[in-house]
This record gives sequence, C-alpha cells and structure tokens, in this order.
Amino acid sequence: MRVLEDDMFPSTPGKVKIERATAMNRQLHRCFASTSTMFLWALFLVAMTASYLSFQSFVDTSSKYFAASWGGLHWERQIRASAAPRRPPGSAAGAGMSVLVTGAAGFVGTHCSLALRKRGDGVVGIDNFNSYYDPSLKKARRSLLASHGVFVIEGDINDGRLLAKLFDVVPFTHVLHLAAQAGVRYAMENPASYVHSNIAGLVTLLEACKDADPQPAIVWASSSSVYGLNDKVPFTESDRTDQPASLYAATKKAGEEITHTYNHIYGLSITGLRFFTVYGPWGRPDMAYFSFTRNILQGKPITVYRGKNRVDLARDFTYIDDIVKGCLGSLDTAGKSTGTGGKKRGPAPYRIFNLGNTSPVTVPNLVSILEKHLRVKAKKNVVEMPGNGDVPFTHANISLARQQLGYKPTTNLDVGLKKFVKWYLSYYGYTRGSKNFSPTTATPGDPRTSEL
Repeated sequence: MRVLEDDMFPSTPGKVKIERATAMNRQLHRCFASTSTMFLWALFLVAMTASYLSFQSFVDTSSKYFAASWGGLHWERQIRASAAPRRPPGSAAGAGMSVLVTGAAGFVGTHCSLALRKRGDGVVGIDNFNSYYDPSLKKARRSLLASHGVFVIEGDINDGRLLAKLFDVVPFTHVLHLAAQAGVRYAMENPASYVHSNIAGLVTLLEACKDADPQPAIVWASSSSVYGLNDKVPFTESDRTDQPASLYAATKKAGEEITHTYNHIYGLSITGLRFFTVYGPWGRPDMAYFSFTRNILQGKPITVYRGKNRVDLARDFTYIDDIVKGCLGSLDTAGKSTGTGGKKRGPAPYRIFNLGNTSPVTVPNLVSILEKHLRVKAKKNVVEMPGNGDVPFTHANISLARQQLGYKPTTNLDVGLKKFVKWYLSYYGYTRGSKNFSPTTATPGDPRTSEL
C-alpha cells in the first residue's frame, strides 16, 4: 500500500500545481495573443475604412470641383478682365460700368452684351445653356461674345454660391437680368421650369444683389404678357396687370411684385422692362417669324393662327436694336441702390417701362413681308387660335420710356425682317435657287409651337 501511495503522489510537493498553472498560463497567453491579433486586425480594418472614406470624399469633392465650370485663379482672372471697363480716360460718358448680364448667351442678352462692350463697359455673362431650344445657337452666340472680349460663365442663376463668388470677385455696378424660361405655350408642357427660372432664380439673384457690397442697380426683363386679358389699347404701364392669360405671364407678374418687395425692404434700385415681341438676327428659334422662315424655305406649310370671329392676330414687333437701346438707356439712368450689408439706408428708384415699337402688325402681313424677302411663296394653314395662353394682340404705349430713357424705336418690321433674313440665310447656309434647304446647324423650333 505504501508503494502504491508513493506511486500515486509525487515526491516533490507542489509540482502538480505548478504544472497546472503553467498550462493555464500557456492557454491564457495564446488567448491574449489571439485577442491582440484580432484587435490589431480590427484597428487595421478601421484605419483602412477611414482612409477609403476619406479618399472617396476627396475624389468626390475633386470631381465636383473639376466638373464645375467655374472657380480657380485662372477663372477669376478671366472674370476681372471681362468686367473691367474700357472707356478712354476722361470720356464724356464717364468711367464705364461693370455689368453682370444673366442669360448672356440668349437672344437679347447677346446683343446687349455686345453693345455694352462696344461702348467700353465691362461685361461678364452667365447662362445655363439649357435645351429649351438648340443649345448650339447659344454656344455660337457665346463664341461671338468671346471674340469681342466678353466672358460667359456656364452656370445657373439658382446657384447662390456661384453668384456670391461672382460678387466677391467683382464689385459689379449693374446687373442686367435677362435669364428666364421663355415662351407662353411651353408652360403647358413644363410648368415647373417657369417657377424654377422666373421665380426661384429671380429671388436667388436678388438675394445675391442684396448682400453684395456695393449693391448693384438692377435692370430686368419683364414682359408685355403681364397685360394678359386687358383689352384697353395701347397698353400703358399704369394699366391693370392682374389677369394673366398664361403661366409665363403669371411668373413675370410675380417677378414685378417680388422686385418691388426687394426694392422696398433692401433699397435695391430696380427697373423692369416689358418687352413687346422682340425679333431680329440671332433670334429665338421658337418664335413664329423664325420658324416661318425655315418652313417657307423648306417648302413646308406654316400654321397661321386666327382669333375669334376670324380676326387676325397682331403683335407690336420690336426690332432687337431698339430693345438694346432701351436696355442701355435703363442702365444709364438706373440710379444707385441704397442698401448696405442687406439693410436699406434710404429710398431707391423703382421703375417699369414698356419697350415696344407702337405699330402692331398682323400675322398675315408678317408672312407677306417674309415671302417678299425670301422670294418664296408660303404654304399656309389658317386655323383658330387654341386656348394655350396666347393673346390676340399687343400694342405698346412708350410715352414713359421716351420721356425718361430717351427711347425711340427706329426700325419698322419690313426693314427688321430684311436684316433677319440676311442673317438667317448666312448662318444656316442656304443657297438661293436650291430645291432643298438643309441647315448646316440644328433645325430651329417646330412651327406648331412657335411663339408670336
């Protein structure tokens, strides 16, 4: 029994406990080693994830930066150079203005920008080059402006950051706001675009002007369409304008109310111009005279609308050069804004003017003049005017503009359309005598949706 007992128990006391403890330590070491390794791997994965997210954020930010059509030192130098007035020292006309022109690649915007640059004013343009009509025409206008030293930014007036940056780079003395979603009939297809451009865009621009130091004087394009269903002729600035016939007209009327509010609260000098059916070279393809020209040359029928009781529609067609004179006259007489830091310091001018020709012409007469200058007979489909927001006639009373702006239109429709046809044939590459007409650039607007 003794031997058995000796065999059962070790001769060195505590040996079993030590070996057991050592085994436990080994297990604990392996456990902690495994945990440490897992922890290190976890840290590594967290670090890699953070690095990836940081890099992705950098890439996204960089992509947005490089994708943006504005920003950077070179861009700022272009802005300053374009905005610098170039009138000779001691000029009788003064030192010159620095004008931000919105919608600069548009019809009226291009002509006004060229006229401002020609007389020595600084001009910077902005345009979003949307696809309401063929953007290639807008880009061709931009190239024309660039050849005369006018820089046009591709951007949207709803971009508050861009506008703030522009006013930070250049202390513009004036803003000529011509950017808008145009057209009466298109509003039935895409009403949101009118609210986006004509209301939201206007407010964004006014906010930037209100916060600018110094505040610029603002001249902007309203429209004769605000007279709506008013049947008193000729239309006078004091006539009622609370019966718009289209959403387009309603947004322009809203613009007049909004600008009045900013003038009243913030002291912005504001002049609204109600244009009457502007036409001429580099015009809008969605206008009737433009699409009529194309279809007459192509031998296609044109749609001539007629009002109730077979009354011919009539418009106060106004040649682009006359409109430009009214715009520049408005800028020259605008008066200064009175706000500082967004706070009004005193009353500022608020004005509204009609810019028309005062000689309405019926649509059949318009077609006859085009036939004469194109030397081609039109194929006409005469139909009753649909209920699309158009009005049967427009006629401007320009007494106020004549008195305060020295505005005096000098181009009648016959002379104006002759100049337009000459430009059209040159721009679209038409050769007289050819049986078919194929424009060298994109086809202008559809005559079925053409505006008068």
